[in-house]
Amino acid sequence: MRPATILYFMFSFFSAGAQDAKEIVRKADEKMRGATMQAEIIIKTVRPTWSREMQCKIWTKGNQLSMILIQSPAKDKGTVFLKKRKEVWNWMPVLERNIKLPPSMMSQSWMGTDFTNDDLVKESSVVEDYNQTILGDTVIQNKSCYIIRMIPKPATAVVWSKVIICIDKTDFLELNNRFFDDDGQLINTMNSYDIKLMHDRIIPTRFEMIPADKKGQKTIMIYSNIQYNKPIDDNFFSLEKMKTLK
Repeated sequence: MRPATILYFMFSFFSAGAQDAKEIVRKADEKMRGATMQAEIIIKTVRPTWSREMQCKIWTKGNQLSMILIQSPAKDKGTVFLKKRKEVWNWMPVLERNIKLPPSMMSQSWMGTDFTNDDLVKESSVVEDYNQTILGDTVIQNKSCYIIRMIPKPATAVVWSKVIICIDKTDFLELNNRFFDDDGQLINTMNSYDIKLMHDRIIPTRFEMIPADKKGQKTIMIYSNIQYNKPIDDNFFSLEKMKTLK
């Protein structure tokens, strides 16, 4: 076989692998999001000497529009986060004003939890902002999974320098995510549990975000109710709507 032919087949092989990895990530992302999603969630922040609980409502449409309303505790009630394409806004009822969050705040803690602002409002896209590569296979919760490495595309503003995702091969469920900083150090690990039928699909309903270097600390997010593909008008995701959500 001529060298040029060998190079062609090698290029085709690696290109197909990259495409497959991206498609796997896309399927997992779309499985959790749907065309639209409306959900009620409980977020428990656990620390060695205390814990607290929040109740929230979430609305999403594709990967460009999302809204989060905090319903409790009382001191945070009415706080709203809006993602509209690449812009992220925060409505603070105490101040009666909308604040636009700069990209530099995406890596900061969301409401004192172990999730970042980007984890919750998804300013970055796991499909479009990263290059994905299949590293191998593993078994998690008795499910065969792909191990996929995600590296940010050049000049893309994202929080993590690398993300390793383990996705179930059958139902395309994200069961384990590991997040790394610019020095290659593991910062957070997210595990997914309690897989069940919610509305029209099987998904994990409990997620635990665990910091690598903070013993006894984690944040648990539980989906208590969820509806997929119910029409939501784009105008719902507006700065004015943030002020009137209940």
